[in-house]
Amino acid sequence: MMKSIVSSKYLACLVGSIILNLLFIINIYVGGQWKLSWSLGAAIEAETVAAIYCSGHGRAYLDGLVVVGNKLVCDCNTCFTGPDCSQFIPHCTANADGGDPLFLEPFWMQHLASSALVVAGWHQMSYTYGGKSFFSKELAKVVRKVHASVGNAVTQNRFIIFGAGSTQVLSAAVFALSPENTSSPAKVVTSVPYYPVDKQQTQYFSSQKFKYEGDAYRWNNRSDCSSTNMIEIVTSPNNPDGQLKKAIFHGPNVKTIYDHAYYWPHFTPIPAPSDEDVMVFTLSKLTGHAGTRLGWAVIKDETVFNRMMIHMRMNSMGVSKDAQLRAFKLLNAVLEEGTGIFDFAYQTMKSRWERLVQTVSLSNRFSLQENNPQYCTFYNKVQQLSPAYAWLKCEREEDKDCYAVLEAANIIGRQGNLFGAEDGYVRLSLVRTQDDFDILIERLHKLITEGDGDKTM
Repeated sequence: MMKSIVSSKYLACLVGSIILNLLFIINIYVGGQWKLSWSLGAAIEAETVAAIYCSGHGRAYLDGLVVVGNKLVCDCNTCFTGPDCSQFIPHCTANADGGDPLFLEPFWMQHLASSALVVAGWHQMSYTYGGKSFFSKELAKVVRKVHASVGNAVTQNRFIIFGAGSTQVLSAAVFALSPENTSSPAKVVTSVPYYPVDKQQTQYFSSQKFKYEGDAYRWNNRSDCSSTNMIEIVTSPNNPDGQLKKAIFHGPNVKTIYDHAYYWPHFTPIPAPSDEDVMVFTLSKLTGHAGTRLGWAVIKDETVFNRMMIHMRMNSMGVSKDAQLRAFKLLNAVLEEGTGIFDFAYQTMKSRWERLVQTVSLSNRFSLQENNPQYCTFYNKVQQLSPAYAWLKCEREEDKDCYAVLEAANIIGRQGNLFGAEDGYVRLSLVRTQDDFDILIERLHKLITEGDGDKTM
């Protein structure tokens, strides 16, 4: 009898629990859509901030500046000011220095729903995924899908590792490729013009394992190179000139790292999938999210992969899970849109390059890098580079310091000597906001047309 009563009570509790859960589900699922509960406040907050008017020359951010009354302030683009960024600063300097890929911001403003992310406070609080890895396996799967859809890298039977931007990944690769037991450090080289960070961080982390030794061409014909451990960093497409580069050194004592940050169809034709031993990519030049600080390497050799993993564990105990989650969301959005982001980015960069060429061609005072057409397997046609940067050269004999020439015209670029080149060169960024680019073209046009240089036909 007692067992029957207990059983009846248990059954009643079970039925009651089921009914309560059904009522809860019915309550939050209305009209074929889930009714937001705990995420409602976050969603309202995000949309409220996104709707703040900044006249098209700035943005308001949830973690942006706040004035009296807890009201968020617009973060204005270069040369704009005021509460809503509507006031233009007439004589301000054109900023063509940094590599912030803000030209992709309008694309994401057109794809708000597919890229939005709401995260619970308890999401992925552990150091690792499943108590095993610092890196998301699901993110690695999405990275492989993106490369397969673009056709710019072979990822089958390869290892993938993530880092805080490509900068950390490159550093890990140098450590991993350096000899373990040797009295002579590996010589790390890059070919001029090279990406300055390769030199700077290699020198900063220089140890008994490796040492930066400058321009690769300087070592090319040395007889002792055949027996010396060499690590060559090849940036392709190159930063600053956008050229597709190949390694100079080959042999059993040579290790090569290919920095493919810009090897995407909106910057360069993709002639074939890259299939190198170590290939480094970054989210920033694919989706534009530089601040997320997420890069990755595709690696052939398991030993190199394991050594890079050790470096990541010792250096930073992996990568932010928040960064990996956001990258996961963004890359899935890229896949959902098909060729959308590449079409938008390519047309933007192509248009900017054409405007720049048209402006520079008004005079013989300046010249730009070569732009030879190549066949692109992604678009199935021959096309030119649509580079992230202009590698501008001052052609006049008296304009030996090209940076100073541009600075006097209210244009800030990046000095050629930082890239190991002559002072007659300056890198101009083409990937910043549309405002930045328009002001750059305006300043260049004024410099060229009001100067006393030789005019073209």
